[in-house]
Amino acid sequence: MSLLRLPEPYDFELSTGRFRAFGTDLANRVVDSTLYRAVGGREVRILARPGGVDVEPLDDESRPVIGKLLGEPFELEPFTAWAGNDPVLAPIVERLRGFRPPLQPDPFEALITSITAQQVSLFAAVAIRNKLIERFGTRIGEAWAFPTRERIAAATEDELFQVGFTRRKAEYAVALARSDLDLGGLAALEDGEVRARITALRGLGPWTAEWFLARHLARPRAWPAGDLALRKAADSLYGVEVTELGARLDPFQNLSAHYLLTGWLTRT
Repeated sequence: MSLLRLPEPYDFELSTGRFRAFGTDLANRVVDSTLYRAVGGREVRILARPGGVDVEPLDDESRPVIGKLLGEPFELEPFTAWAGNDPVLAPIVERLRGFRPPLQPDPFEALITSITAQQVSLFAAVAIRNKLIERFGTRIGEAWAFPTRERIAAATEDELFQVGFTRRKAEYAVALARSDLDLGGLAALEDGEVRARITALRGLGPWTAEWFLARHLARPRAWPAGDLALRKAADSLYGVEVTELGARLDPFQNLSAHYLLTGWLTRT
């Protein structure tokens, strides 16, 4: 295996907790402390190691994918320094020392993931997504490749309904796959234009667009104000409405959301 270095401090188990918290995530599968991800038709194995993670194979194809998956694009040092002045965030950031929020490497996977999570629990969303992966994806060793855009475009809405999608969500997913939206090109656009292009598609609203900005593009000011868990955290921890809190947390809304939600999830 080869070492992929990540800025210290880095806590692998804490940072990858999302892949276990709501049930097994087949696209990011954890087995006996090893994280498996399919990249380019190959099984990639990721293990904790001082200074970062061991990755096999680590090459020009797998490195950017795994780096993004493990949240490498986030600049945590300025956020941590800034958060130290916030009476709510400061103790959360300290308690979650070593936490680096994961990102979704593939734009199509990111949007389909959001569709499955609309108006259901994350446990239910993961279960539905796993059925989708088993039906339309590919198993590669211990890893599963998420269904390609082409595979979902060729599917029928009835086939997605059979794996747990509602009729409407099946319609949204197939329409997304068949649309002419250049998903790869969204990374070159400003936040507002990304929002506009995503929400122009049926069934993809502001919540979906904001999580795409947050969890795929790692945009600093992404703030999914429509997220129920984030609303609860804003009310419980700050005693304010979520949009007011977003303005208060500028320019670190995205990382603040990740830390607040993880802190809320792991609170004792």
